[in-house]
Amino acid sequence: MNPASRWWPAVGLPLMIALGLAVGDGSTRVDDWFSRNGWAAHPMIGELLFFTEPLLLQLILISAFVVALYRRRWRLAAVVVLVPLAGVVAVRVLKRLFGREREGALAYPSGHVTVMMTVLGMVLLVWGARRWLLLTAAMFAVLGTAGQALTYHYFTDTIGAVLLGSSLVVLAATAAKLDGCQPRCDLDHSNGLAWGNDSNA
Repeated sequence: MNPASRWWPAVGLPLMIALGLAVGDGSTRVDDWFSRNGWAAHPMIGELLFFTEPLLLQLILISAFVVALYRRRWRLAAVVVLVPLAGVVAVRVLKRLFGREREGALAYPSGHVTVMMTVLGMVLLVWGARRWLLLTAAMFAVLGTAGQALTYHYFTDTIGAVLLGSSLVVLAATAAKLDGCQPRCDLDHSNGLAWGNDSNA
């Protein structure tokens, strides 16, 4: 992991809190624009909900967990399971604290987007931050975020969730001494090879 990115939670989490306080318990002009141009106006937008479908995310997470176990990366396997669960718990607590509602349900931050972000983060940790995988994950995240922002959530709910989910991934990776090359390199990179062997970790 780039050393600079380890500081992201110190930026992302305060931004998430600040955004939640700024938007309060109602809509904003930006949110109103997304609502006007969302599901009601363009029903096909509902197809974007595929990217935050719980079953899909569970299957992706299970595959990452199985790969981590196959590689005997016990610490990584534990992180793969715990981080999305931590995201769910964090969202439930934060939704009650912020108290923002949409259509009678607590909305900020979006739970679907938070979990999606943590699952994508686990995929990158397990398979490595290859360029094609980064691009795929980024596209997946954009589509999933847009799907929620244009249907069930306020746009700002989803931005708060992106900040929260990405921060949780970086916190976990840093605490567990994992990074984007971790599937094959040693924990402290002492062998000098970005893709060395790390069978003992």
